[in-house]
Amino acid sequence: MWTLTTNKEWAHLRDQFDWVRDMDDVPQDAVHHAEGNVAVHTRMVTEALLQLEGYKQLPAQQQEIVWAAALLHDVEKRSTTVQEPDGSITSKGHSKKGALTARQILYTQVPTPFAIREQIVELVRFHGRPIWAIEKRDVARTIIETSLMVDTQLLALLATADALGRLCNDQADLLYRIDLFEALCQEHDCWGKPKAFQTPHAQFRYFQKPDGSPDFVPFDEFGSTVIMLCGLPGAGKDTYVQQHYKDWPVINLDQIRRQNRIAPTDKSGNGTVVQLAKEQAREHLRKKRHFVWNATNITRQMRSQLIELFVTYKAYVKTVYIEVPYNRLHVQNKGREAVVPQKAVDKLIAKLEVPAPWEGHEVVYAIKD
Repeated sequence: MWTLTTNKEWAHLRDQFDWVRDMDDVPQDAVHHAEGNVAVHTRMVTEALLQLEGYKQLPAQQQEIVWAAALLHDVEKRSTTVQEPDGSITSKGHSKKGALTARQILYTQVPTPFAIREQIVELVRFHGRPIWAIEKRDVARTIIETSLMVDTQLLALLATADALGRLCNDQADLLYRIDLFEALCQEHDCWGKPKAFQTPHAQFRYFQKPDGSPDFVPFDEFGSTVIMLCGLPGAGKDTYVQQHYKDWPVINLDQIRRQNRIAPTDKSGNGTVVQLAKEQAREHLRKKRHFVWNATNITRQMRSQLIELFVTYKAYVKTVYIEVPYNRLHVQNKGREAVVPQKAVDKLIAKLEVPAPWEGHEVVYAIKD
């Protein structure tokens, strides 16, 4: 069974993890956190979690997942906390940045199985969502999206511990909002399970169309199929192509870069590389020809721009995320024709966003232990 650490005493956690020690120096607003700094709050959250009946009833592995998320949930308040002009203390964006840091820690420092790691990452990313979901413009979409990314029951447990692990005047309201989140999940049939769509295309289209309905089933009429690879340098994308799509045309950004003598560090040149690659893609798409797009594509923004291009031509998009363990990643990177410096790879790891289940008509996670 995976565990972040076997010794969960706070003094040991401080000795073991520098990011836990950092919590001592991060203040919080007294209105919402009268208990004190982030370290005090995080310790109270982990202690509150252990007392919850829902937590006690979980299988041991799920307990470890939620506990690790509780320890990491405010890890990036250290980098996002500021004092506003009115004297209040805020930490906007700490959840999103904290999720990236959690992934980095669990990939590079504490090797964690992919499925477990990503569940912890998404718990950190969405730990405030049960409280704020009701205030979102499209509540149903918010609830459904959350269910596809993380177990909503585990998320509610974490949010409850987060609410109990603080001193504030609105604690009862926070707990009420979490109960409301559960009711909304039940209403949309995604409490403790992902929302089920009738077809993969229905799921994909729902997240592509702002006014879509989860019950709408679109007609499957596709032109070409596009295999959009995602993965860090050295993950094995070229090998994957050779194993599965060796007879397909491949748009390889590294190859275009070499052909045009553009260095990977040349930012303006990289824009040229992408435009040349997109022109090749349009040619394939117009002729309804299947092809592979081989690039890192490590952020959602990068992928969304490509997906928009592909679906404009009614392509079927199959997104394939490829990953190997961190130690093997650097070994394989050094064996590439175009080696990416280790520091550059580590910077990419810090930005890595694993594709969500709706980032394609089909999303495959090709993970090697």
